[in-house]
Amino acid sequence: MRITIPSFHFLAAVCAALVTPANGASLDGPLKVLKSVGPEGQGNAAASQAWPTVAAAGGSELTTILGAMDGANDYALNWLQAAVETVVQRESAAGRKLPVSELEAFIRDTGHHPRARRAAYELIVQAEPERARKLVPGFVNDPANELRRDAVQLLMDAAANHVASDKPAAVASYRQALLAAREADQIEAIAKTLGDLGEKVDLAQTFGWVTKWKLIGPFDNTGNVGFGKAFPPEQQIDPAAEYDGKNGRVKWVGFESKDDYGIVDFNKPFESLKEVAGYAMAEFWSATERPAEVRLVCGNGWKVWVNGKYLFGRDEYHTGTEIDQFRLPVELQAGRNLILVKCTQNEQKEDWTKEWEFALRITDALGTPIRSAQ
Repeated sequence: MRITIPSFHFLAAVCAALVTPANGASLDGPLKVLKSVGPEGQGNAAASQAWPTVAAAGGSELTTILGAMDGANDYALNWLQAAVETVVQRESAAGRKLPVSELEAFIRDTGHHPRARRAAYELIVQAEPERARKLVPGFVNDPANELRRDAVQLLMDAAANHVASDKPAAVASYRQALLAAREADQIEAIAKTLGDLGEKVDLAQTFGWVTKWKLIGPFDNTGNVGFGKAFPPEQQIDPAAEYDGKNGRVKWVGFESKDDYGIVDFNKPFESLKEVAGYAMAEFWSATERPAEVRLVCGNGWKVWVNGKYLFGRDEYHTGTEIDQFRLPVELQAGRNLILVKCTQNEQKEDWTKEWEFALRITDALGTPIRSAQ
């Protein structure tokens, strides 16, 4: 049975007619109930009882409801956003103004949930478009991509307007946008435009891919049994060791990706093979102990370890890929960190199944690349 998260538009449309404004009602309890909603219908019955109280709040309570999004999961966020939308619809219908100053102060507090801050910004756009427009340049270094993206786009638009009349100014604006951008589509668009203007962009450096690896393989994955089998590199990493592989003895070989998108292609050192498993290891040096994310691109079966700790894996093959397809939280230790990736290939032989590859980068939670200190 497939469980879907109700959209806040659906919830608002269904329930708005049942809600009448409430004055002075405490929202603490009902908001707590909405925040307890979880997957597979967990808490939905209680939320259905609590939601009308929240949705009946006055416009002055909008930031209270938005603030309840802090720490909420996606299920709870939809219930809360539905309540916000219902309050706004009713206030608008009654001709009452939204608390724009309070919403702006809410946005400026970067500790709030990114979706909540974005929702507050959209309400200001609705109430006072010019005031909202003036906020956008301040989002250029915002810790929420939901807001930063608009500031990057503003820089891109300004650069585009200068291309014909002042190329150096256009290039400077594009470079500023590139430094601020964190989302792949904007980075790619800016890099392409700078290239068209004759400016060199090191796309691999911009994304911060880990490019220097040692690879070993192939090991046997006949019948997909190799994905779950712990071959020697999972037990101990010894760059000087040799092991029995699928077709004979195997040893670690150096590999450096020269690809703009950091692709580590096992087919290059090991030829095009099927029903095989390979490993890649890299040293990553962190200046400090810090939280980070391993961001992986892979259309094959894969597993990832950092410093011997297993993070996650997927036994799937020939799926679609995109930048930052998988995001794995990790704690980097100060100094040397050892990354190990297992990449498996299945039995399919069609041309579109030949890829046996991955790409990986280390970032902060926003997507800012963390580059190895060595």
